[in-house]
Amino acid sequence: MITLTDVKKSYSSEVAIGPVTLEIPRGGVTALVGPNGAGKSTLLTMIGRLLGVDEGAIVIAGYNISSTASKDLAKIVSILRQENHFVTRLTVRQLVGFGRFPHSRGRLTAADEEVVSRSIDFLSLGDLENRYLDQLSGGQRQRAYVAMVLAQDTDYVLLDEPLNNLDMKHSAQMMQLLQRAAVELGRTIVIVLHDINFAGHYSDHICAVKGGKVIEFGTAETIMTEEVLSRVFDTPVQVIEGPRGPLAVYY
Repeated sequence: MITLTDVKKSYSSEVAIGPVTLEIPRGGVTALVGPNGAGKSTLLTMIGRLLGVDEGAIVIAGYNISSTASKDLAKIVSILRQENHFVTRLTVRQLVGFGRFPHSRGRLTAADEEVVSRSIDFLSLGDLENRYLDQLSGGQRQRAYVAMVLAQDTDYVLLDEPLNNLDMKHSAQMMQLLQRAAVELGRTIVIVLHDINFAGHYSDHICAVKGGKVIEFGTAETIMTEEVLSRVFDTPVQVIEGPRGPLAVYY
């Protein structure tokens, strides 16, 4: 479980996050949704301890992240930020191997290589593992970064908008892979999403963020209602029954 208690982060008198008190259950996919500038990515970044909090506490699997050593925390939670992607003359396998650093400290063992291979296979990248990142499509490259995070072999995986720059087909494929990772690998995945319909269809829980605060948290069924979504996004929303569940239509 991820627990946030009275968490605050202030940038100015007008821009602030919190106070946020929240429990994200273990297992499954939890989506952070909300309008632009709501604080979704900032909240995720604080959970991953890439940004410090001014007040409050964040506890992951019983570990207070502010007092847990970095080398220990890196074996509990992994995070992929949208702005830390880079394209260099690295192969897919070399990139995924970076995910083993908390375990190998840069010296990959046979066991590490096995984990790398499993992560590559899980993301269906076997045919591309010796290709360089700059030779891949955007969707292939995104899968390689997610494979790197999975190779870190943490119970908790934080992903900041992994659907950015992906078309609808590849976005759906990515969400299906993340669902599989949650179920088959036992990971707890927390993901920032812009598309509420992807969140509603593929998530077990949805956390709605607005103005730096959590205003709703619940199952996808309880959040995907006209009343809740209209309040979260400050615009009229119609929810219709689609072939695979409720769909939000803005008007």
